[in-house]
Amino acid sequence: MKGRVAFITGASQGIGRECALSLAKAGARVLAGARNEERLAAVVAEIRSAGGEASAVTLDVSSKESIQEAFKQAESVFGPIEILVNNAGITRDGLSMRMSVANWQDVVDTNLSGSFWCYQAVARGMTKKRWGRVINITSVVGRAGNAGQANYAAAKAGQIGLTKSLARELAPWSITVNAVAPGFIETPMTDDLSEKHREVALAGIPLKRMGSAREVASAVRYLASDEAAYITGHTLDVNGGMYM
Repeated sequence: MKGRVAFITGASQGIGRECALSLAKAGARVLAGARNEERLAAVVAEIRSAGGEASAVTLDVSSKESIQEAFKQAESVFGPIEILVNNAGITRDGLSMRMSVANWQDVVDTNLSGSFWCYQAVARGMTKKRWGRVINITSVVGRAGNAGQANYAAAKAGQIGLTKSLARELAPWSITVNAVAPGFIETPMTDDLSEKHREVALAGIPLKRMGSAREVASAVRYLASDEAAYITGHTLDVNGGMYM
């Protein structure tokens, strides 16, 4: 994918960071998007030190206005975006019967609406070029559900439905839209899990270990490549067999 322009949201840490590094290593010109400027700068510096091309773009994916401004800025750096990785996400866990409107809305806006608005920001450019890759990072929770995560599960399941619908719409322009559904992955988002919760999770994983962000990034890199040109509307599970 040498020379392709890739935009990764939530690129300052975890899965997003590994996606940025992996796509840059494959030759893409990377636009790393997130809210934390300091961490973004570190990711960009790491890519550049390895001989790659990268630039940082600050954005808040829960805000349509922020997204529009960020993508406008991004295209002024490398040109139209050809690969979009919708990775940014948050959790606000709690029992559904006591969940606040804010905790529901924040998760849906960030994880689902943000993915849609980012897609809208790149769709016209991809159709003009008649080539593109949209990859949504969903979750095993969007496939199987999880107690205490009704907001997160709903948003992530919504991403899967969005993936299928966009895949049908964009196929005439040779644009593929796919999702990657990680299971329990060693990232800052899972660092706060209690030891008991971790043990319960591992007991339900046939491979008996948590995954790495790099393993998820490898799946993203494949779906972004020319080798995956005949795959669209698909959700690729990267979960150690936790959900089949």
